[in-house]
Amino acid sequence: MRCRPLAIRPLAISVGLAALLGLAACGGSGGSSSGSAARAPLSDTQRQPAPSASPAGTQESEQDTTKAQISTFALDVDTASYGYARRTLQEGRWPAPGEIRPEEWVNAFGQDYAQPSDDGFAVHVDGARLPGRDEAVLRVGLQTRASDSAARRPANLTFVVDVSGSMAETGRLDLVKSALHKLLDQLAPGDQVSLVAFSDQAEVLASMTPLTARSQLHAAVDELATAGGTNLQSGVLAGYREASQAFRAAATNRVVLLSDGLANQGDTEWRSIVEQVKEYAGKQVTLLTVGVGRDYGDELMEQLADNGDGMAVYVDSEQEAEKVFTTQLPATIEVRARDAKAQVVFNPSVVESYQLIGYENRAMSAEEFRDDSRDGGEIGPGHSVTALYALHLKPGARGQLAQATVRWQDPDTRAASEAGKSLRADELNASIWTGTPVRLQVDVVVAAFAVYLRDRKAFGLDLPALREHAGRLARTSEDPMVAELATLIDKARSVG
Repeated sequence: MRCRPLAIRPLAISVGLAALLGLAACGGSGGSSSGSAARAPLSDTQRQPAPSASPAGTQESEQDTTKAQISTFALDVDTASYGYARRTLQEGRWPAPGEIRPEEWVNAFGQDYAQPSDDGFAVHVDGARLPGRDEAVLRVGLQTRASDSAARRPANLTFVVDVSGSMAETGRLDLVKSALHKLLDQLAPGDQVSLVAFSDQAEVLASMTPLTARSQLHAAVDELATAGGTNLQSGVLAGYREASQAFRAAATNRVVLLSDGLANQGDTEWRSIVEQVKEYAGKQVTLLTVGVGRDYGDELMEQLADNGDGMAVYVDSEQEAEKVFTTQLPATIEVRARDAKAQVVFNPSVVESYQLIGYENRAMSAEEFRDDSRDGGEIGPGHSVTALYALHLKPGARGQLAQATVRWQDPDTRAASEAGKSLRADELNASIWTGTPVRLQVDVVVAAFAVYLRDRKAFGLDLPALREHAGRLARTSEDPMVAELATLIDKARSVG
């Protein structure tokens, strides 16, 4: 497993920001840890939004700083939760609460953090108060340096494509094939690609082939056709075997799984498949899961990516596929940092309590932060990771509010490094909605919207208030995703 959730003792607070959030997020402490972070499959009843309750299996995680001053979690750059919820809302459906991971929503939006000059992280910490209350939002932003795709090291990419009967739906296999053709045209001559297809069983359509034979790879993609069931286990393991056999120490080695995640043959439990994937992940073969389809096995694809030292994305259109395969993937194939973790230490004389928004299944104990045998997150070049905290401040408190530190390992030497930054209470902006950086406001609206869809509680805001803020921000932001956010809130109002 990537990391273990903490057994957290809830702190009941009847008023304040964190109480309004109603989040089931891991604040991370130095206390004892529990077992698996898995979410059980949701029944049809559980998939319906509850007016005032968190989804089944979650719990409040307000952290009293007199008992838990430290929040620790593995970094994460997944965005699949936002992509799939966007499609669901656009189709007039309310997303299943268990499929909403607020950190993936925030990380789906671009940031404007300054990049570091080296191959490590730049640490950005800021925040803002809620006027008239001793409450605030703290933002911790972590940024890696972007790289020119032409200057990166060569890559060995093994594409594992689901060609089962369910992939025949428009917008599944046809979208995958189009994306693969575009990516093949983007890759460099020093790269190599193999192609594995699976339905009832897996079949290698192209062993590791240099991009100098690009036409052969295009022909292999054209051969993809749907039939049979979904033996995802067979496909994933065949892909890893192919990647392992062709492993190049001087290259980036990655398996890319493209599927709707609806496994119905072989071993369909993610825990069992993960146990087999972990061995390969330890051999520096990372995994990218690309989800497609109206019906989508979110939990399976997300857990495979997390435990395969990779990331999970979801594409629902040609535009999204082009962004992932022709813009993001070629520039971020490399791994900039391995086993990356973040730790935030709060000053109990300033912060009475805190709550981390999201990252439920990334939580770690404080001791695991500098235990380099514990698995963290793999981060590529140009990636940003954002964590938001809801804070309840002590009245009139002054001095250092929090210290944020990121720790990671060099992808080649495994040498560990750290970077950090602190924030004082007087450095908080006076109001979250006035004079605060636009990106911070967008992050708060995105997180609040995600939490509202999951729990019907978010910073004390309802959908009309969220829509008002999103519309205002869309008028001042050049990011089209902010305007899209306003539209999605309208969709939620129409179906909620």
